[in-house]
Amino acid sequence: MNKREVGSEEEALAVRFLEDRGCRILERNYRCSAGEIDIVFTDDRGRICFGEVKYRENADKGLPEEAVDTRKQRIICRVSDHYRAENGMDESLSYSFDVIAVTPAETRWIRNAFEYTGR
Repeated sequence: MNKREVGSEEEALAVRFLEDRGCRILERNYRCSAGEIDIVFTDDRGRICFGEVKYRENADKGLPEEAVDTRKQRIICRVSDHYRAENGMDESLSYSFDVIAVTPAETRWIRNAFEYTGR
């Protein structure tokens, strides 16, 4: 299986994981000129969540969530701006930036993994 196929499989696993916890998936693989967000969903508290799925087969390269560095965070924030504008979402809604960390042993949902970094 190539990296893209593994990524798609792990994203599907993350979607099922979130749905099992009461989340509603709004969008998968949202793309715009600024980049991509893996999953946009509402959580069990009604927040709009922008989720980054990260998979690691083992700990040799660190934990999955460690791969969401400041550069990736800025991209996700910029893409979230596009998504919110495109969907008429204003600042009165509650948002979070989450990471869904997947390993062969477990799937973890890290809520509020990072703060909005601005433009």
